[in-house]
Amino acid sequence: MENQRLAQSGIARATLDRLKADVDLQTVSLSEDGERSSSTGVSTGIAYLCGFLIYMFIFIYGVQIMRGVMEEKTSRIVEVVISTVKPFQLMMGKVLGIAGVGLTQLTLWVVLSIGINSAIAGSISPEKIVQSRVDSTTAMVRTDTPAEKAAKKETNIAAKMVTALYNANLNVPLLVGCFLFYFLGGYLFYGSLFGAIGSAVDNDTDTQQFMLPVTMPLILTFVVSQAILTTNPNGTVAVWMSMIPFTSPIAMMMRLPFGGVPMWQLGVSMILLVAGFVATTWLAGRIYRVGILMYGKKVTYGELSKWMFYKG
Repeated sequence: MENQRLAQSGIARATLDRLKADVDLQTVSLSEDGERSSSTGVSTGIAYLCGFLIYMFIFIYGVQIMRGVMEEKTSRIVEVVISTVKPFQLMMGKVLGIAGVGLTQLTLWVVLSIGINSAIAGSISPEKIVQSRVDSTTAMVRTDTPAEKAAKKETNIAAKMVTALYNANLNVPLLVGCFLFYFLGGYLFYGSLFGAIGSAVDNDTDTQQFMLPVTMPLILTFVVSQAILTTNPNGTVAVWMSMIPFTSPIAMMMRLPFGGVPMWQLGVSMILLVAGFVATTWLAGRIYRVGILMYGKKVTYGELSKWMFYKG
């Protein structure tokens, strides 16, 4: 249809293709230290990658905590274990144990990613790329096979990715350190809430009414993050979301790759996340000590609020 309309308008497809231009833009960040090269595309990709990994880790291992608590409750195993340890200690052991499993998997991912990246960077270093271009101009002209064309295309894409990462001028040590902190802090914060949900219900069906309030902040962060990253990563909405413990693990990691985050905001965000973890663990422990031995009763939000203030 497009070709027919172009022909009716007297415009040839070849003419239109010649008018199109492949423009390569290079962005420059302005700061108090002067100009420095940057790459908005690379920063956006890293921001989404970090946020998505934290989001998936919280959901996958948080649900494992919830189902583990429910399994112990329904099989009555907890009635034997609870006679030797306190409910709060039992819940903390489960949260920290599954956190250790997740960190082990994350470490393997990081090590493998660094190894693959180093191998690719070594095989397509700038010197080798220049030498390959010199060799191609001095060698006898011949037609590449389809396999050789595909290999060259993949090499060019990998070279562009390595060059973009180099030009992005990211603070890698800060990103790695903050990612590990928010990765673990976000899991511990939400893991205690998932543990409280598991202790309050008897089956997966009853968890739905309590899952929505817990998971809504994480989903909201991803929805709002699209507007944050496309408008102003350091705007008012982004700053407040990176401070609140319910949204800070994802929101702060989406701001850091773009730079410009004051250290005092990063410090306040970390302190509030640690304080939020302590508070949610205390509240979850109050629910856990009552709910873990409660069977065959439909729990409501009113019941949960009463469990928090039971004495003894």
